[in-house]
Amino acid sequence: MIALLLALGSSLAYGCADFLGGLGARKAHVLRTVMIAAPASLTVELLLWPFLGTSFAPPTLAWGAASGVASAAAFALLYRTLAIGPMNVLSPVTALISAMLPVGVGLLQGEHLGLAGLIGLPLALAAVVLVSAGHGAGSARPTRAALLMALGAGAAIALQLIFLHQAPSDSGVGPLIVGRAVSSAVTLAAAGLMIRRLGSEKPDYTMSAAAGVLDSVANLLFLLAARSGDLAVVSVITALYPAGTVLLARTVLAERIYRPQLIGLSTAAVAVSLLALT
Repeated sequence: MIALLLALGSSLAYGCADFLGGLGARKAHVLRTVMIAAPASLTVELLLWPFLGTSFAPPTLAWGAASGVASAAAFALLYRTLAIGPMNVLSPVTALISAMLPVGVGLLQGEHLGLAGLIGLPLALAAVVLVSAGHGAGSARPTRAALLMALGAGAAIALQLIFLHQAPSDSGVGPLIVGRAVSSAVTLAAAGLMIRRLGSEKPDYTMSAAAGVLDSVANLLFLLAARSGDLAVVSVITALYPAGTVLLARTVLAERIYRPQLIGLSTAAVAVSLLALT
């Protein structure tokens, strides 16, 4: 139950972070948004260091750095994807990919699910698909480029989560600090190389920083959940974050929620209940 609650908290934080990051990226080049979000995330993790401890052993450094590279790619691809929109379609596509890869890794590593888990896991994946069913009369359809970026963002997120899970369980917030430091460095280097292409438009600083803070909180909750539960279960619950993004998009941007999406939200509730019994 602890792992379940932590994963749900991570899901909620990811959904809010993605929504704010997508809005921030609409006002300026995506790298300008990430340049604010990534350091904000690192600041949060450094503040957590005295309370949660850390270790910088070689495995921690290696897996943390790998997660940082994946995180930098995920930041840029995801925020650019959500900036193009429609947010209520592309976010769930990204989530589905980000869930399936860690689930596969967890099962390959020998994790076993009970009957409730065997039912709840595919239900949760189905819920993500249903939530993405936003096509209807007059609804905006994503371009091929946007869909490809959504798939790439999902793969990058999945790799980030898998790498964090592989870090030693006694490393505290070390993997997060190393990962965020690497992702911040990669982002700043990319921005330096593309400085002439970034334009003069300024991102929404508050939204961008808030997205970074929430992303850091989401990563921490996922790491704690994965250390106390199965990667397959934790990752698929975390991947339900588009529900929060879709609801925020409906409330703030007046994006329409279709009946399949409502069914998906109900399916997600049933799936989480079943996974809680695993």
